[in-house]
Amino acid sequence: MDLTAGGARVASVARSERTGLVPAGTVLAGSVISLIGLTWDIQWHGDVGPDTFFTLPHLFLYSGSAISGLASLMVVLMTTAARRAGRPVDARVGGRAINVFGRVFAAPAGYLVTGAGAAMFLLYGLWDQWWHGLYGFDAVIDSPPHIGLLLSITLSIIGTVMVFAAAREHRWGTAGVVGSLGVLIAFSTVTVLGLQQIDADPVDVVSVGIALLSVLLVSAGAGFWGRPGGAVRVAAALAVIQAITWWFSPWAAEAYASAVGLPMRDYIDGVPAMPAMMPMALLPIAAVLEAVYLLSRRGWSAGRVSVLAGGIGGLLIGATMPIQNVLVYGGSLDWPVVFGTAAAGAVSGLLGGFAGWRFGGMLRLLAPAKGENTHA
Repeated sequence: MDLTAGGARVASVARSERTGLVPAGTVLAGSVISLIGLTWDIQWHGDVGPDTFFTLPHLFLYSGSAISGLASLMVVLMTTAARRAGRPVDARVGGRAINVFGRVFAAPAGYLVTGAGAAMFLLYGLWDQWWHGLYGFDAVIDSPPHIGLLLSITLSIIGTVMVFAAAREHRWGTAGVVGSLGVLIAFSTVTVLGLQQIDADPVDVVSVGIALLSVLLVSAGAGFWGRPGGAVRVAAALAVIQAITWWFSPWAAEAYASAVGLPMRDYIDGVPAMPAMMPMALLPIAAVLEAVYLLSRRGWSAGRVSVLAGGIGGLLIGATMPIQNVLVYGGSLDWPVVFGTAAAGAVSGLLGGFAGWRFGGMLRLLAPAKGENTHA
């Protein structure tokens, strides 16, 4: 047995890898299942029509949140039991433990956020069931209970990012941050649909919201990674998600409709609704941001570089989203909308770059510094 400090640290890291990977992978699996359910449900609304509360896409949404919530609850209970028994609690497993309700529970930060999102989802799910009971079906995605459900799942995915960030000493920790940030970008493209009620012609407000959140989360990946490649990795994760859901969404809607004996609408265009909202040009745009980040090596402050990169990213996403919509859905290009959305995207990108870089830095702080005592 190695009793040196180095040997003890190696043993501690190995132990945290064994104990942290399973619950972290479980909450990520729950987030992915929820994303699958959402892409499926949105395609169903467009290709088949209104739905009831108990449909297969809905069950995917609910089960994904339940999986994340139950995994978080188990970690909280195990952490609480360990602290009460005087056993050490590894801060690499979900982050440092936070006291909840005084000292009744001890919850790792990441799992606390994930579990809170799942609990909120349960409450909004009850509201959604009441909504279905009152009106019988949903005709639109952006109904009040749906917006609450989407925000709840978003909170759970943010907690998932935090869980993996706390384990950044492990390869699966950094990979999980990249993957969960990609899931978060994909999910956020639907959340911004709540902005479509705002009339700001010639600006496409939904595209501006997508630009803001995409820049923020790609910048968070760059800030967390701390070296070249973070932004591109997050954008690549979104590209993989977009490619898979582009095939899956129309196929799942048609297969499920056939299974339950419902007809497809006559005028469907076959375009995957949710994947078509994801910015297709994000990967090359992220490469441009990586080039801008290199300015920090020439004496520029990281804060100024992140703002500049965010503005450029917002400009490019804002300009390309109207073009993407024309390429996907057809029609003629409205240049005033392109220029207006690009300008508004640049302004929102300044904020996204600033906040995202700092969010990435905060994620790094969730993990104990090397040489620090990782038990509390």
